[in-house]
Amino acid sequence: MNDILKILHFVFNYKRHAFTSIFFNLLFAFFGLFSVTGIIPFLRILFNPDNLITELPDFSFNMNYFLTLLNYHLSSIVIERGAKMALLIICILIIFTTLLKVASRYFALFFLAPVRNGVIKDIRNKTFKKVLDLPLSYYSNERKGDIIARMSNDVQEIEISIISTFETIFKEPFIIILHIAVLFSLNPNLTLFVFILLPLSGYFIGRIGKTLRQTAIKGQRKLGILISIFEETISGLRILKAFNAEQKSYNRFFSVNSFYTRIMVKVFRRRSLAGPLSEFFGTIVMITIIWYGSKLVLKDSLTFEPANLIGYIVIFYMIINPTKAITTAYYNIQKGLASLDRVNKILNAKVTIKDKKGALPINEFIYCIEYRDVSFKYEKDNVLKNINLKIEKGKTVALVGQSGSGKSTMVDLLPRLIDVRMGDILIDNKSIKEFKIKDLRNLMGVVTQESILFNDSVFNNIAYGDENATEEQVIEAAKVANAHEFIVPMKLDYYTNIGDRGGKLSGGQRQRLSIARAVLKNPPILILDEATSSLDTESERLVQDALINLMKNRTSIVIAHRLSTVKNADEIIVLHEGEIVERGKHKELIKIKGYYKRLVDLQNFD
Repeated sequence: MNDILKILHFVFNYKRHAFTSIFFNLLFAFFGLFSVTGIIPFLRILFNPDNLITELPDFSFNMNYFLTLLNYHLSSIVIERGAKMALLIICILIIFTTLLKVASRYFALFFLAPVRNGVIKDIRNKTFKKVLDLPLSYYSNERKGDIIARMSNDVQEIEISIISTFETIFKEPFIIILHIAVLFSLNPNLTLFVFILLPLSGYFIGRIGKTLRQTAIKGQRKLGILISIFEETISGLRILKAFNAEQKSYNRFFSVNSFYTRIMVKVFRRRSLAGPLSEFFGTIVMITIIWYGSKLVLKDSLTFEPANLIGYIVIFYMIINPTKAITTAYYNIQKGLASLDRVNKILNAKVTIKDKKGALPINEFIYCIEYRDVSFKYEKDNVLKNINLKIEKGKTVALVGQSGSGKSTMVDLLPRLIDVRMGDILIDNKSIKEFKIKDLRNLMGVVTQESILFNDSVFNNIAYGDENATEEQVIEAAKVANAHEFIVPMKLDYYTNIGDRGGKLSGGQRQRLSIARAVLKNPPILILDEATSSLDTESERLVQDALINLMKNRTSIVIAHRLSTVKNADEIIVLHEGEIVERGKHKELIKIKGYYKRLVDLQNFD
C-alpha cells in the first residue's frame, strides 16, 4: 500500500489533469448507465403497452423515482402520439446519451495522458538525479547493467503495469458504484443475495495474485543480470574475440536468458488467469441472478416485472467488464510493484556525501592542503593508515607505490568522491566538509588514466561542464594541451563527433582532449591519476608536454607508476599498504635505497 501511495504522490503533481479525468469518467459512468436503463421503459412499452402511468410521481431521490418519471413522460407520448413514436424517442435518447458517453470517455483519456506520461517522466528524472547524487562507493557493490535495467526496463514496467491502471482506477469504480446503486433500487434483496458471492471470487483471485509479485521480482533481477552480461560483452568485445571466448560468453548469456524466460512464462501465465477467473465467477453470478430473479417474477410479477428483470440482468452485465478490468489491474499492479521495489532500491539508497547545514562557499585556494591523521577503509581492512601530509600552494606532490597501496583513494578523498571517516582533510586550515561540495570540486581539475570522453563533438567534450565557453577559449585550451594539431585536420575540426568514449581517436589523442578540458576549467588544484601510464612513448611525450603546460602555476597531486614522470616533483610520497613509508625528492629517495629505489630499479630507471 505504501508503494502505491508513493506513486500517487507523483500523481499529485498533475492533480488538475487527474481530477478533470475523474470528472469525465463520472460523466461516462452516468451516461453509460442512462443509456442502459433506457431499455427498461422500452421493454415495458413493448411487452405491456396498456400499463401506462398517468399521474406524476412524488419526488424522492432514488432510481425508482427517475424511472417512474421517465415512464410518466413516455406514457404521455404513447397517449398523445402512439407507442411507435414513444419507442422512436427512446431510441433517439439512447443514441444521444451514448454519444455523450463516448465523448466523456475520450476527454477522460485526453486529460489522463499527461498524468500517465508525466509520472513516468518524474520517476525517471528522480532516479537519474539519485544516480548522480550517490557516492562512488555505492556502485562498487552494484552491477552497472542492473542499474541500467532498473532505470529502463523497470521504470517502463511501472508505466505498463501500474500507471496504465490509473485509467482503470479512475473509471471502473465509478461505473460499478453507480450500477450497484441502480441494482439496489430495482431489487435490494436480489442484489444482496448476489453480492454475497463476490467476496468468495475475490479471495481466490487474491491468493493467486500474492505469488505474482515475488515471481516478477525474480524475473526483473534476472533481466538486470542479462543486461549486465550484454553491457560487459560490448565493452570487452576486443578481449573476448582475442581469447576466442565467444562460445563461453554465449553459453553464459544463453543460460541466464533461459532461466529468465522460464520465470517470465510463470509470470504471464499467472497474470493471464485474471481475465478467465473473473469471467468464470461473473458467469456464475449471472446465472444465479437469472435463476433467482425468475423465481421472484414468477412468484409476484407485480413487485418485480419481467422488464425490470431483463433490465437488471443487462445492468449487472455492465458490471462484469469493469470488475474484470479491476481484477486484471490488480494482477498488473502486482507485477509492476516488483519493478517499483527495484527502482526504490536506488531511490531509497542513502546519499552519504552531501552539504552539511550552513556549508560555506569557497572560491579560491590560498595556502595549503593538509591530510591530518587520515585513515580509510571500504569494508574491513584499512586502505589508508594515519596519513599526514601537507601540500603547499604551487607545489607538485607525487604519489607512488605498488598497486593497492592507497594512492587513488587518497586523491578521491580530496574532492569528496568518497568521504573521510577517520581524521580530516583541510584546505586553508578548514575541513573540506565545511565547504559546499560544488564549490570544492570547482577548485579541482582531474585527468585520469582512462580518458572519460562522451559521444559528442570535440568542442563539447573540451567545454564539458562550462556552458559559457567560447570557441576561442576552447581552441586556446586545445593548443596548451597539444591537441590543436590533430583536431584541425578532422572533417569538421572542433565540431567533429569523436564516437562512443572517443573511439575514433587514439589513446594519446583522447588523453590530450582530457587535458584540454582541465586546461579550460583552469583550476588552482590539479589531480593527475596515472595520466600517461597507458600510452606509447611518443604519445607519452606529447601528453607529458601538455601536462607540464597544465601544471604551471598550479598545485598538483600526481599519481604515477612510470616514475620518470615524477622525478621533478617538489616532493615524492611513497605509499606501501596504505602508509607513507618514504617521502622526499627524487635524488634523496634514491640515496635512501628503500622502497622508492626498488621501484626505480624494477623499471630500469636511473
